[in-house]
Amino acid sequence: MKKILWVILLVLISGCSAQPAVVPPSEGSAGKSDNEIYIVSHGWHTGFVLPADDVQRRLPELEKRFGNTAYIEFGWGDEGFYQAEAVTSGLTLKAIFWPSVSVMHAVAVPVAVNEYFSGHEMAKLCLTDGELRSLVDFIEGSFYKDERGEIRRLGDGIYGDSQFYKGVGEYHLMNTCNKWTAKGLRSAGVDIFPAFKLTAGSIMKSIAKIECNTRSVP
Repeated sequence: MKKILWVILLVLISGCSAQPAVVPPSEGSAGKSDNEIYIVSHGWHTGFVLPADDVQRRLPELEKRFGNTAYIEFGWGDEGFYQAEAVTSGLTLKAIFWPSVSVMHAVAVPVAVNEYFSGHEMAKLCLTDGELRSLVDFIEGSFYKDERGEIRRLGDGIYGDSQFYKGVGEYHLMNTCNKWTAKGLRSAGVDIFPAFKLTAGSIMKSIAKIECNTRSVP
């Protein structure tokens, strides 16, 4: 009976939204790889850190909210689990097994990334203009936009100067925060298969040997 329930659950989840989707590589992806971005691991969760200007030009709301910050970190995840003051086993199980609304988390990083995230495992990647453009396309597409094309602000974020926003797609076992990071990397031209990247460790291991990558392990 338990096996039957597991099969039913997996079938239901497999039919759920897999948004946000990987963005096809932009034209002009060849060229100098002189755009630095970072992937930061928080142990159970990963996120992107990008120069603020590159994203604020697309999403003016972020400039209004964070001003002249040097970088912004972005993460995607389950609405209830991500915003919870205390993480419980019930929240964890619900986030994994029950498709739920997603949110985007944006954090202002006003200083050097390795200084702000001191003690975290992180990697620096160097992207071409086209690769960066595709990654920004993916991140922009992860924010829900209303009929006026504006993103929707929710509550305060969980650390530093941060903010939650309504996201695109449903969070569930087969569409996790780390799979979101993998889809972003795939959008940026990284040879990675998002379907198999469900943990922070699997993400960091996959990018450990990429050229222009400098890895920091606490």
